[in-house]
Amino acid sequence: MSLMNRERAKPKHVPEDKPTHIFHRPLVTVTYAQSLDGCIATAGRKRLHLSGRKSLALTHRLRASHDVILIGIGTVLSDDPRLTVRYVRGKNPRPVIFDSRLRFPLDTRILKENPEPPWIITIPAADLTRSNALQEAGVSVFTVPPDASGMVDVAAALDLLYEMGIRSVMVEGGAQIITSFFSKRVVDRVVLTVSPVILGGQRAVSGTVGEGLFDTLRLQFVSYRWLGKDLVLEGKPVWER
Repeated sequence: MSLMNRERAKPKHVPEDKPTHIFHRPLVTVTYAQSLDGCIATAGRKRLHLSGRKSLALTHRLRASHDVILIGIGTVLSDDPRLTVRYVRGKNPRPVIFDSRLRFPLDTRILKENPEPPWIITIPAADLTRSNALQEAGVSVFTVPPDASGMVDVAAALDLLYEMGIRSVMVEGGAQIITSFFSKRVVDRVVLTVSPVILGGQRAVSGTVGEGLFDTLRLQFVSYRWLGKDLVLEGKPVWER
């Protein structure tokens, strides 16, 4: 496992009221906005701004309360997000990107406009020349073993982040990343914004959300509130038989 540039990558202090997960991994919050029919993008995979202003402010408050914000390289390539805190006051979380083939572009807004240099988690088979170029641009690159599909192993990545002092992770997308965290059952909290539109496009969760006998995910301790026209649901995920 390669831990490059660890000395300059300093995770933010975690407030004392944030519990450490008993399984020695960071606390994981999955949050995203979807349409009434469960989609986060159009059929052409074009992302839309589904959240209204008030629910966006909630998302940015969540960002400010986590050590890192995690997305997949697909979201970087399709949306070019900044991943900063803008709608409320607060610290910017460290951007973390799963990128098995090191496709992260050097002209992305994460590099240009985010004050926190991103961390990329990849696999040993990734191109070394590309890795060197990213590090020269200020990106920290870390490697973990691949999963059975040849992608970044979620559990190994969480182990790495915990070892580096990260205690809270906010997962924002896209669909493949959201599904992988659900399927590995490493989600502690879900914050879901439902926008009153129907897209008929790409669903937020595709495939299974559990392994073996645990194939149904249900939220417990559910709370909800209206923020403008958006319905925001929050709860603790439980995998059932």
